[in-house]
Amino acid sequence: MPIDLYRIDDRLIHGQVVVGWGQPMNLGFIVLVDDEAAASDWEQELYRMGVPAEMEVYFASVDDAVRRVDEWRADRRHGLLLTGDIDTMRRFTDRATGVRAVNVGGIHHRVGRTERLRYLFLNADEERALRTIEGRGIVVTAQDVPSAKPARLDDLIDGTRAGAP
Repeated sequence: MPIDLYRIDDRLIHGQVVVGWGQPMNLGFIVLVDDEAAASDWEQELYRMGVPAEMEVYFASVDDAVRRVDEWRADRRHGLLLTGDIDTMRRFTDRATGVRAVNVGGIHHRVGRTERLRYLFLNADEERALRTIEGRGIVVTAQDVPSAKPARLDDLIDGTRAGAP
């Protein structure tokens, strides 16, 4: 079974990912692509504590993820590849082939970001990075939970705010 979901969420592994996405998708594993977490046993242990025992977690730098993505795609279990920021996903999709869609989840408020959805705030550099990903033929949508309707990138960026009149 291929990796079912490529997701960006600045909270990384947390309840919404594990329960909100993991249970409906019957996830067997999560790949956390984060250079810092991949180098820190302490951070890895913290993230593992939030994941049920039957769900495996892999930690990888961008370089490792590019090398190992085919291995994870060959896994018979359902999987999710997760990054904590848009630039990490862009760097991954710059080099990994076969990614068809990217889901943007929580990217929260910071100075310089504009609200696009209640859970999604973007600055100009992040918008450009998402456009770069989309320019590779990858469908980019925003969706906080599986039951929500996905919002297309064009609707998020080209409008002043998604859902605004």
